[in-house]
Amino acid sequence: MLRFTPILLAILYGIAMWHFSSWRLRKELDQKSTELADPRIAALTRRMAEALDLPRIRVNIYEITPVNGMAVPDGRIFLTRGFLDKYTAGEVTAEELASVIAHELGHVALNHTRRRLIDFSGQNAMRTALGMVLSRLVPGIGGWIATMLTSLLAARISRGDEYEADAYAAALLTRAEIGVDPQIRLFEKLASLTDSQGGAAPAWLLSHPKPEERIAAIRKLADGWSTG
Repeated sequence: MLRFTPILLAILYGIAMWHFSSWRLRKELDQKSTELADPRIAALTRRMAEALDLPRIRVNIYEITPVNGMAVPDGRIFLTRGFLDKYTAGEVTAEELASVIAHELGHVALNHTRRRLIDFSGQNAMRTALGMVLSRLVPGIGGWIATMLTSLLAARISRGDEYEADAYAAALLTRAEIGVDPQIRLFEKLASLTDSQGGAAPAWLLSHPKPEERIAAIRKLADGWSTG
């Protein structure tokens, strides 16, 4: 029984970290966000809400400077202030921001947001348990190897989620008669908007697929719908 104690402690640690991270994120979002009230974007979200048979889609502005969009397990959708500033400056259009909102709606509808918190706790537990084992087998670098292996697993899961959310967004934008062109244009702009934050890291290490790969997948979907 004692030999399983480190693994049990790692699992308990992961669960505790999951609850703490969820609580901290909710608190910060409540303190640093307000509802988006732009009429052009609101008109587009109304069209998407009608396509989904929803009364409305509420979008919140998260007051941080990085360019990003996000969804949280309770279903709320956020755009960062940095993203909205790009829109105000004319660097992105309302339709392109609508494609971000559609993508985040995909994460909610496909239950990615809740699963990611669960995955996060499991990855922490796996990293801790694996680190304990590998540190004994490979002293000095065992913890590093454990971190690398769990990071690779997390990146692979995340990339799959991104493709699924892209497909959901493409379908929703098509149904709302917005189309996939804004979605494609935004991915074409992504590197300049984020100052190439992904750098030159291999695609299999990135949590998001490369923009050109996402564009190709969206075009393939759209071509299939137009010829179907």
